[in-house]
Amino acid sequence: MLNKTLAVILAGGVGSRLHPLTADRAKPAVPFGGKYRIIDFTLANCLHSDIHRVLVLTQYKSHSLQKHLRDGWSIFNPELGEYITPVPPQMRVDGGWYSGTANAIYQNLYMIERSDVDWIVILAGDHIYRMDYAEIIKAHIERQANISIACMEVQMEEASAFGVMQVDDDERVLGFEEKPQRPKPSPHSQDRALASMGIYVFGKQLLLDVLRADHDNAASSHDFGCDILPSMIERGGAYAYRFGGSSGRVSPDRYWRDVGTLDAYYAASMSLLDPVPPLDLYQADWNIRTYQEQTPPARTVPGESGTEGVFVNSIVSGGTVITGGAVNHSILFSNVRVGDEAIVEDAIVFNGVVVGDGAHVTRCIIDKGVVIPPGETIGVDAARDAERFQVSEAGIVVIPKQFRFR
Repeated sequence: MLNKTLAVILAGGVGSRLHPLTADRAKPAVPFGGKYRIIDFTLANCLHSDIHRVLVLTQYKSHSLQKHLRDGWSIFNPELGEYITPVPPQMRVDGGWYSGTANAIYQNLYMIERSDVDWIVILAGDHIYRMDYAEIIKAHIERQANISIACMEVQMEEASAFGVMQVDDDERVLGFEEKPQRPKPSPHSQDRALASMGIYVFGKQLLLDVLRADHDNAASSHDFGCDILPSMIERGGAYAYRFGGSSGRVSPDRYWRDVGTLDAYYAASMSLLDPVPPLDLYQADWNIRTYQEQTPPARTVPGESGTEGVFVNSIVSGGTVITGGAVNHSILFSNVRVGDEAIVEDAIVFNGVVVGDGAHVTRCIIDKGVVIPPGETIGVDAARDAERFQVSEAGIVVIPKQFRFR
């Protein structure tokens, strides 16, 4: 079954709501959790689910993502028919860029046609979760479904951000609305709705037929949520697959996040510091693989002021040195430097950032390569921060990559 499965990961999104973190990289390549990239979670799911044929459809500012795939995910053996292959727009069809999620796959039909597989799993590269895809494929085959759609229940006030499904007692999908203003509740709970996770399973030939028909439909926007799913539900044989059940090889934590906004990204990151985090990065039975930079161990050093370098309830990655500074409730990626009597709190600090002596940074995200001058403050004076940087709705200050202070 799994050796006859191809995973197609949609990883070309602009991620405009995550700007400026996506100013120079695609959303799936945004760093997360002190050492990972967002796409690592989807790829790790493929790896642990024994799906070893993976196409990653890239488009927007894809260099960082493709470099990460090369450096961290060149792990399969092509001689055994295994691969993780980035696929930028080939312009083999229509001569244009990908114009929608369905169009992105349609433009690569030739790669699906020539693949020796029976089943296609369509995934998003910008969600954070653990899932055994083998279970949804198994359910798809047992039900003889035309399409299987992974879903989860969400609070009604959140449901308008998702595609919302209606199902019968056999989990057959009866209706679907993409981001409805008035979502319909789940049949088992009036205060929750059944939301699509953007994970679909098709038989190979049926997917080819559906995408060709969609391409020929001049009225279609060539999007899975807006066009493909409604047409498949009308055809019949569409089934929901409930995420987070007890079956499968991964411990069920029912954690799934779309970190599509700065505030969602910040909240998901900081939740890793909870006493019992909703996403356990230390879960031994489903570890998350990534590119592992070779760095020395992180350490603390007394500063010239005599102050000890300390960190409390923080994630601190290799190569980081805290010299007489204090780090509290923060996530520091690799090779960060924190100077004497500097304070870093409630912050996410990307690779290679330098926080100068006596600086104070709080409630902020600092992208790669930024040098915070000695005595500088970030997240302390809201009006001053707003003049210089992008500030999220919740007041999180975001300093873009390689920003230089005057």
